[in-house]
Amino acid sequence: MRFFICVISFFLLYTPTVTAQYTFSGYVDAAHVDANIYLSVVEDYRKISGVYPEQILSKTQADSTGFFSFSGNNLSQENKIYRIHIDTCSEDIQATTHFDGHCINSKEVIFIANNTTAVNLPFSFDNEMFCRILSENERANSFLKIDSLKHDMRFAFGSYRSEANRKLNSKKWFAIFQNYGEQLQEPLAELYSYAFLSDRTHNLYAYYLEDLKTNSYYNDLLVRLEEKYPNAPYTRQYKSELAADLFLVASEKKVANTTWFYILGIFTLVSLALNLYYFKRITRLKERTASEVSALSEQERKVLELILANKTNKEIASLLFVSVSTVKTHINSLYKKLKVTSREEVKQLFPQGVQFQSGV
Repeated sequence: MRFFICVISFFLLYTPTVTAQYTFSGYVDAAHVDANIYLSVVEDYRKISGVYPEQILSKTQADSTGFFSFSGNNLSQENKIYRIHIDTCSEDIQATTHFDGHCINSKEVIFIANNTTAVNLPFSFDNEMFCRILSENERANSFLKIDSLKHDMRFAFGSYRSEANRKLNSKKWFAIFQNYGEQLQEPLAELYSYAFLSDRTHNLYAYYLEDLKTNSYYNDLLVRLEEKYPNAPYTRQYKSELAADLFLVASEKKVANTTWFYILGIFTLVSLALNLYYFKRITRLKERTASEVSALSEQERKVLELILANKTNKEIASLLFVSVSTVKTHINSLYKKLKVTSREEVKQLFPQGVQFQSGV
């Protein structure tokens, strides 16, 4: 009898622990119902956008209504960067089509979350998927806000004619991005802006190095990262990159301390290696032959010119009086003919724009 009472007492006193759970759910359109949907964790902010197999945590498929969901309790309690992307490439060709993280058949959404975050991805107001994020975690949709700002910046730069005008407005846009990042009160979102502004393959990189000489923002960002994410890989990566870039901008000054010269020299070698990699990549892109350009159809040439004019797919469709689906078909075709995988690579091929002779 005493044993029976003890057992009853144990169950009355025992309260099972409720484990926190994340839920990331949403809908895909009818064209992607049968495609694989992946959840990835991004720990390298230079690889925020793209398809990287080593980052993938889970895979699922949508049901007949287009609904999909990822849930569990195995994520970090600390905010991290996550990506959900949908991929129509078959698994047997993904190794080649996803080379260097690029995949023209992928659509993605990037957000900030942790093990307790619930994220809902409904269709946008114009019925586009992965364009809206609903979450009680107010940091979740920070990247979408920054993407909108990046779009405004690209549009504005398209109207700047002279180099002097571009330089003047580069300073203005740097300040806009930095102030906006601080207002979001999320250092991970600031890293998203920083990765864009300091990308060595962009023309803005030279302005970033100039800004680094006089602006305390970058050291302040490091402080914010160390306070909020002291042990995160993002903080270590940023600290290393910042040290390397600070050495670059200070290289014109005489280094008095030989010990520090050798220490900072290591960071320089790393930075030079990255610059060499990107230089070779850009060089390969620019070595496209004239025959590849001449192989474009007349409609593909029109689409190419509009891409270089920073027009969106919807804007191109409106200007050419065709559907968005037709525009995407033309874009995929010219990507294959030019041997590129993104709009950025197309723009790197034609930094001065392109003009076709009539009848050519």
